[in-house]
Amino acid sequence: MKFSYKFSNLCGTVYKRGNILFTPNECLLSPVGNRITIFDLKNHKSQTLPFENVKNISRIALSPNGLLIITVDQDGKALLANMQTKTVFHRFNFKSKVYDIKFSPDGKYIAVTHQKHVEVWLAPAHDEKKFQPLIRHRTYTGHYDNTLCIDWSWDSRFFVIGSEDMTSRVYSTNPMEDFAPVTLPGHKSAIVLSCFTEKSLNIYTVSKDGALFIWHSVIMAASDIADGAPPNSEDTDSRKKKPKRGLYKWTKNAKHYFNQDRAEVTCATLHKRDNMLIVGFNTGVFTLYEVPDFNLIHSLSISQQKITTVAINETGEWLGFGCAGMGQLLVWEWQSQTYILKQQGHYYDMNVLSYSPDGQIIATGGDDGKVKLWNTSSGFCFVTFSEHNSSITGLAFKSNGQVVVSASLDGTVRAFDLIRYRNFRTFVSPFPTQFSCLGLDGDEIIAAGSHNHFDIYVWSMQTGKLLEILKGHEGPVSSLTFSKDVTLLASSSWDMTVRLWKIYEKNTAVECLQFNSIATFTIFSPSGKELAVATYNGELSFWNSIDAMQTRSIDAKADLGGGRSSQDIITAKKSAEGKCFNCLCYSADGEYVLAGGRSKRICIYNINQQVLLKAFEVSRNLSLDGIQEFLNSRLMTEAGPLDQLDLSDDSDKEDITLPGVTKGDMSSRKVRPEIRVKSLQFSPSGHSFAAATTEGLMIYSLDSSLTFDPYDLSIDVTPETIRQNLQDGNYLASVMLAFRLNEVAIIREIIENIKPDSIDLVCQYLPLVYVEKILQFVAFELETSRHLEFYLIWSNRLLMHHGTALKQKSGDIMPILISLQKSIKDKKNDLSKL
Repeated sequence: MKFSYKFSNLCGTVYKRGNILFTPNECLLSPVGNRITIFDLKNHKSQTLPFENVKNISRIALSPNGLLIITVDQDGKALLANMQTKTVFHRFNFKSKVYDIKFSPDGKYIAVTHQKHVEVWLAPAHDEKKFQPLIRHRTYTGHYDNTLCIDWSWDSRFFVIGSEDMTSRVYSTNPMEDFAPVTLPGHKSAIVLSCFTEKSLNIYTVSKDGALFIWHSVIMAASDIADGAPPNSEDTDSRKKKPKRGLYKWTKNAKHYFNQDRAEVTCATLHKRDNMLIVGFNTGVFTLYEVPDFNLIHSLSISQQKITTVAINETGEWLGFGCAGMGQLLVWEWQSQTYILKQQGHYYDMNVLSYSPDGQIIATGGDDGKVKLWNTSSGFCFVTFSEHNSSITGLAFKSNGQVVVSASLDGTVRAFDLIRYRNFRTFVSPFPTQFSCLGLDGDEIIAAGSHNHFDIYVWSMQTGKLLEILKGHEGPVSSLTFSKDVTLLASSSWDMTVRLWKIYEKNTAVECLQFNSIATFTIFSPSGKELAVATYNGELSFWNSIDAMQTRSIDAKADLGGGRSSQDIITAKKSAEGKCFNCLCYSADGEYVLAGGRSKRICIYNINQQVLLKAFEVSRNLSLDGIQEFLNSRLMTEAGPLDQLDLSDDSDKEDITLPGVTKGDMSSRKVRPEIRVKSLQFSPSGHSFAAATTEGLMIYSLDSSLTFDPYDLSIDVTPETIRQNLQDGNYLASVMLAFRLNEVAIIREIIENIKPDSIDLVCQYLPLVYVEKILQFVAFELETSRHLEFYLIWSNRLLMHHGTALKQKSGDIMPILISLQKSIKDKKNDLSKL
């Protein structure tokens, strides 16, 4: 088993904060914590970029050609990256919170808000290689409060800035003899939007109180600059002391008001080509106006909380909205009045996850009481079940993949039908209780552990009747697991024991395993003959489930890593004692175990050698607690840690300020979630694993395209030799030599150049050792290749000639067969939509 797993996608979280953007190819960019997710709206897929900022991203900017992207976090630290190669060019620090950043239309400049000022930087050309990609061009002053929004004129000669001082100012990019900065006053609240119109210098300004001002540009005659003094005046000294006036002037042409009852404008944008103004309010309502006539085109309530950001695509058909309070991301087509995209992650933490047997669906449950189903190929949520009234604590699929069962703290276990998408059965206990874990044995038996009564309840899936109540634990039941071959139920508890129940016997036999610490999680190996137990003291112990004898033990306390909380009042050594693993998962072959818990790390262990093979760092986002290895004493204030003080400028929050306090409330606190891994599971194919973390549903996949793993390589196996065999018609030899070299490009070239009528003969005489490799390659190519029929012929002939031999070793190649089945099923579903 290879361990070249790399982060591939982030599901479960679609939007957190900041602005969203449409790309030229109709994709939507959305900040998810300290990463960026790309939603391909045409192909219905999502992808998360591999790089990450230091903290949560608050602003993103995209170059006009869509090649460069700048992401800025909440502290002003930025990344400059290439969208095609998905690599970071440069890291730099603006040293202040950035409210807005934009590229100029010609792509030569970048304008950035910097407290009361605005900085303009020279943007790097994508075809130039410079040691310092960003060079400051100029700094512009004049505002008396924070600058909030930026927009460029169509020719990149001017830009307009909106500020909290209730004014907008127009600047020129480069010094001009006939121009001086112009102030546009009149608003009674902070400016939300200041923008130029298409192919003109007219300006629209929108303020938080719902006022829209339209400013027309006027080019004055040169004779009007003399300030009213006659040209032949002798008082030349007094004329020199007067401030300079430019030829450009803006006059207020019209005033309009949105008239939303007790609502404030939170975001706005203008589609310059079609003269459409989109405005979002803190009531969750958005309105669409035609300007400059101010005709209302459309109005809709899309959320229960305020709309944080709004964007519109180039054609003006799709409107994108982000709601940070609910974690919602919406794309609305206003002409047909339909949703193109409507996604929302779990409102609170994600607790549990479960893969479907075919690996196409991941079910997740969260503290918000919802069960969500995510498509592993697209990364989108397609079903949400909200019947539970409290946190979800357990999830499991039936073996046919058509039913998902969930347990909750509301005292119910519910079964959901994935064909009709309904809750068709509900299991309850005789007395009100809270279920803390769930176990499912095939298609017949359901078991749930109690958090307050310490009992285990067993139901029949078919009849829905309570079969038995298992008593014996003296503390809350932390986990349940059924073995596959050996008919056992294992339960771990806070009473420092793990009990093995033979529930299919008349007199339920119990085997009790004692530990020195709380048993946090237990799981059977795929064979059912081994039991892994994680305890609170950071140890992993392995037991023979037949004779209940301990076989191995791993002290994993040091592998959990550091991670200090800003609220820690104890030493780092003492803090590490509270970390432990609370979720485990076996690999398909049972030789390795995946562990995660109250730490930022996911660890893979070799069970036989009892060593750590690899540790994955879930996140480096400093906006989360438990990421930093060391605490900085300079961030400690008299009011507490600086990270915990809520000094944000949120208009919805009423500050109770003390005398002498100029800004914010030092007594208020903000919540920083702690990084944790709450659930882990390998996919059935073994090519990926999913982790339910504080950041969301993180998926790690094997990067097979970058792995060079030759098989039986000798000096005469070269690309030239392989191609020569292909030209000579020695198809079987060329295929075997290509797989011995094991370079994907060479294998693809050889396979696709074999004539379809020769495939049957090649497969018939292909040695069995190569059959597994070529099946794996065909399964991978079926996902992306256009040659659908060609690769289906390969899979058909391979299974036809070697089916009997493959069946005998089906346990070893089960991940390959599941991957092949998944690829074929995906193609079938895609073709059925045509």
